[in-house]
Amino acid sequence: MKIVVPSCVFLLLGFSLCITSCSRSNEPDISNIKLNIKIERFDQSMEQLTAGNVAQVAPQLEKKYDWFYADYIQNMLSVGSMADTNYYQNVRTILGNPEYIALAKAVKSTYPNLKKQEAELTDAFKRMKYYFPMQKTPRFISFLSGFSVQTPIGNGYVGIGLDMFLGKDSPFYPALVQSIPQYISRRFTPENITPRVVETYIREELYPEADASVSLLDKMVYNGKVLYLMQKALPNAPDSLLIGYTEAQSAWCKTYETDIWAYFIDEKLIFESDYAKIQKFLTDAPFTPGLGENNQSAPKLGVWVGWQIVKNYMDKHPELEPKDLLALQDAQKILRNSGYKPK
Repeated sequence: MKIVVPSCVFLLLGFSLCITSCSRSNEPDISNIKLNIKIERFDQSMEQLTAGNVAQVAPQLEKKYDWFYADYIQNMLSVGSMADTNYYQNVRTILGNPEYIALAKAVKSTYPNLKKQEAELTDAFKRMKYYFPMQKTPRFISFLSGFSVQTPIGNGYVGIGLDMFLGKDSPFYPALVQSIPQYISRRFTPENITPRVVETYIREELYPEADASVSLLDKMVYNGKVLYLMQKALPNAPDSLLIGYTEAQSAWCKTYETDIWAYFIDEKLIFESDYAKIQKFLTDAPFTPGLGENNQSAPKLGVWVGWQIVKNYMDKHPELEPKDLLALQDAQKILRNSGYKPK
């Protein structure tokens, strides 16, 4: 099984305009949906391993965690193939590494339990099940990635790399600034766990981006749909948490929404399919180069505008359910029928 590491790990971590908590109308009745999510603590199970018992305990962990264990050993830790038990020695080396020991201690201190996240995920996935009853709820497994991946998804599971959620002031992150810039690590906080898990599930399992999505408009609308679904799953989450913007970036988008849209139109970017030309409007960054003064612009403006388009469209078509939205493949039609014309 090849592990899927979503682009949201280091790039896009959510989208929005509002910075206050927004309750959505037409709340679904999820009271009769039976679901009680428990996060399996692989990070705690790893505490059973010692340099002297790897050969005995590792097979037990492999049996318990199945696909996740194989992906963890071979793709996340990259300590060798499980077809060869020589990987045991590499595991022993990691267990004795002072940096690993310090990281494990920090995770244990920050997350003695995950009850809050379990309650949040239970509520979110009840809502997902309400809108998409045939979707199977995955296992949720927490672990230490060594800062390699945040929310990987594999065969029947979504992983939660707790070392990527230690809080923006964690002393570990400044040392990683070359590989994980501060504008990304500032979102490595406990409150980001549930939104990032939900986003990963939507992008990789529920609604992967189609290969035919090539133009800026295609990608804007796709990302707008993802954010719309995130809102449905997390109706009380602040929009600023969903988008990963600072309050200043959210305010900038709201203030300059008309100018942003006019820029896309004037530069003939809406139907542009050259990724080199549209990339800066889709990926995360400290700001959008070429827009705004003194680097105060928000990043991923195409994603943000796409979200506004989809919200406008669904506001104009209240009879539609989320599944109906996903079935609509014509981005131009969605734009046209959204009536999106910021003033």
